Amino acid sequence: VQLQASGGGLVLAGGSLRLSCAASGRTFSSYAVGWFRQAPGKEREFVAARTWNGGRTYYANSVKGRFTISRENAKNTVYLQMNSLKPEDTAVYYCAGRTGSPYVTGVNDYRDWGQGTLVTVSS
Repeated sequence: VQLQASGGGLVLAGGSLRLSCAASGRTFSSYAVGWFRQAPGKEREFVAARTWNGGRTYYANSVKGRFTISRENAKNTVYLQMNSLKPEDTAVYYCAGRTGSPYVTGVNDYRDWGQGTLVTVSS
């Protein structure tokens, strides 16, 4: 599966942004898509994930209640809607895919990776 992330940009604190992850290739019913982020000088960290089908979702505590991961079936695209953004959300955001549960958070648990898209939140 090939993944392509887009939608990053510059936004003021408290604002919103929506990232897109377009998937191409064959996905399976057990496929899951996740979002990770990496801030300068920090490790890449899990943000959110969902099953390709069925709608099960999982969020990091740091974004729960502010971010929503969803899928638009017709476009084979997974979105990350980010609201109430904070300066500490500034990072390069990556989408990633795996076969299996969305309830895993390790970078090495995901096989397919898209390129990153930069999100900058200014105070």
